[in-house]
Amino acid sequence: MARRLIERGVRFVQVYPSRLDQHALFARDAGVAMQGCRPGLLRLVQDLKSRGLLDDTLVIWGGEFGRTVYSQGKLTDTNYGVTSSTPASRCGSPAAASRAAWMGETDEFSYNIVKDPVHVRDLQATILHQFGIDHERFTYRYQGLDQKLTGVEKATVVKTLLA
Repeated sequence: MARRLIERGVRFVQVYPSRLDQHALFARDAGVAMQGCRPGLLRLVQDLKSRGLLDDTLVIWGGEFGRTVYSQGKLTDTNYGVTSSTPASRCGSPAAASRAAWMGETDEFSYNIVKDPVHVRDLQATILHQFGIDHERFTYRYQGLDQKLTGVEKATVVKTLLA
């Protein structure tokens, strides 16, 4: 369905798997949810690529924060969740694909970014770019000041995600 929406010109499509945003039974339930999501995500990227739609579509797999390998709870059969990586670690979880380009890699503890870091403001600038919006010019008025969705520090479109 996501591919069909994209073919018809829909500019933003969200696919939301359930059972991922939790702590206590994350290890059990996330595995079940991922088994259902991974084939669908792979098929979507393959479909977009085969139809030439991946050339101008940015596919982002992720959420508002990542997960660490650290346990949270008492380490019992029913209490063994994982900790959110933000703000505890230096990285979040999104992976982006456009023409099969992927971003970022963490260390074995999911704490530090070790390869191809992408700041959230740069990811936001890239998403806005794909919507046809110049992140430098798009502002909104808040408390008497013009604000940018990418913040006050310089943001850059990540061309490697689009190439």
